[in-house]
Amino acid sequence: MPNLFKDFFYFSRGERRGILTLIAVIGIVLLSGYLISAWQHRGDASPADIAEQIAARQEYEQFMASLEEKKEPRKKQYASHGRKEENAPIALAPFDPNRTDSIAFRHLGLPAWMVKNILHYRSKGGKFRKVEDFKKIYGMTEEQYSVLSPYIYIALEDTAHNTPQLYIPQPIQAENMKYASGTVIDLNLADTTELKKIPGIGSGIARLIVGYRQQLGGFYQIEQLKDIHLDTRQLQAWFSIEPTGIHRINLNRSSVDRLRTHPYINFYQAKAIVEYRKKKGTLTSLKPFALYEEFTEADLERISHYVCFE
Repeated sequence: MPNLFKDFFYFSRGERRGILTLIAVIGIVLLSGYLISAWQHRGDASPADIAEQIAARQEYEQFMASLEEKKEPRKKQYASHGRKEENAPIALAPFDPNRTDSIAFRHLGLPAWMVKNILHYRSKGGKFRKVEDFKKIYGMTEEQYSVLSPYIYIALEDTAHNTPQLYIPQPIQAENMKYASGTVIDLNLADTTELKKIPGIGSGIARLIVGYRQQLGGFYQIEQLKDIHLDTRQLQAWFSIEPTGIHRINLNRSSVDRLRTHPYINFYQAKAIVEYRKKKGTLTSLKPFALYEEFTEADLERISHYVCFE
């Protein structure tokens, strides 16, 4: 048994020398790999190398930033000259230039720069004391003024100057004469000349009343003047109303476009009326629409004064 163990682990001199050489080579390879890895790791952590990498990175970032700065003025130039100013949807409605905000002015079709001029003028204490003053806005064209003037009204407290003025007697012209207290005129028949004879009503308010009366088809009660922001308490005593002269819309013949032109009927209500007529046939009253969500009880009451079913 001992001889067998000795024979198994016995190596000749040449074999032992080869084994030792192999072990030495393996050791050198492993050691060189470790040294190379350590040298690379030490090289990555070198302060000089890190500083060089940071400097290169900063130089690259500065270069990219300079390219972005060169592009930015071109973008701004394109934004200001390459695109037209977006216009707000135009919706003409009565307005007081001394109180209307910027959004309402934009909806009247005025450009943003003109709205800015109006607000700046008001911020400095300026006031529009008569309708014609609105025409003096810088940049206002004759066409713009002619479109907007029927919708302009000036509150009574803004029509008089706050500073005392030297009174110089002037001959009173017949057209400027005011009616005496107790005079009553028909609101549905009076023209602008007659309306201006009512104390407190000037050219702007007179045109506003006549313009709104034409849109409605006539007034059925004095309180409707509140729709155009007029104080009915001061005007109540001067007017009477004959509702028989109201122009009515035939609901069985009018189109959606015709119906929606009335101040009391919006697009969805006009569409509901026409759709009902197509499905159910001839209308004889507004009662079917009491169940529609597009109509409130107040809507149906005021619309009833302006429709017929002939």
